[in-house]
Amino acid sequence: MSASVKSLLSTLTARGPQEVLRGNLGIAGQPGVVYTPAKGLNLPAVAFGHGWLTGAGNYRRLLEHLASWGYVAAAPDTERGPIPSHLNLATDLLTTLDICTGVRLGTGEISVHPDKLALAGHGMGAGAAVIAASQREVAAVAALFPAPTAPSAEALAPKIDAPALILAGAADIDSVSSNAIPLAAAWGDDAVFRSVDKATHNGMVEGRRALAALGAGKHEPRTERLTRALLVGFLNYAVLGDKKYKPFADPEAVIPHTDLVDPEAIDEEPEQPQKLPVLQLIQALRK
Repeated sequence: MSASVKSLLSTLTARGPQEVLRGNLGIAGQPGVVYTPAKGLNLPAVAFGHGWLTGAGNYRRLLEHLASWGYVAAAPDTERGPIPSHLNLATDLLTTLDICTGVRLGTGEISVHPDKLALAGHGMGAGAAVIAASQREVAAVAALFPAPTAPSAEALAPKIDAPALILAGAADIDSVSSNAIPLAAAWGDDAVFRSVDKATHNGMVEGRRALAALGAGKHEPRTERLTRALLVGFLNYAVLGDKKYKPFADPEAVIPHTDLVDPEAIDEEPEQPQKLPVLQLIQALRK
């Protein structure tokens, strides 16, 4: 591990140099939020999909962090119910990118370059980002602690030419709530697949979530900070081409507090009794 990688990670964990503005996507007809640097032309943009039973507000610090590092970061605030449509969320992500590229933001001093677009998301929002990327060419995709979706993200991944960052919680990488392993295997050589030490799949979600009282979705500040840094580092290289950040998109680079995972090398263990995902549990109780 080089000292420069440790230094870069530490730097990226902190807020970036840009002043951040917040806006409402609803003005353009799409419920959601957008965070931008105070000014800048031909900026990169990231459309971000939220996880199950969360909304854009549960990722405020992440979106602000991206904006402080020079990105227009926008998140649709739809499909928040217990039985969401992943296809609809994917469509809203594409609409969000269209708004970012087609509308002069702020007071007219902010614009987005059409070739500097990325799709990202957490949980089901990560799957929605993959679905969206299969329908539109983007510079990069980031699937943060992805969860299974319908249609299957791993079935669509081979059609996507963009490089991917796939993160999984080391504590639950092989649980029924994560499809990170098959997604990384389907993406192949263009994906960087890392497990985050001591992290769970819902640790990056800010604030009190629905069902938190049942033990689902406890916030992990360390996971949130590390995820933000890994995401910005990856995007700086994959979208902006800044070679200083190449280790964050290198499938062989060692980065503190993470482990590189080879999805093809993971041995399948005998099936063990597993807890039902919360959604299935709710549906079972209704019967």
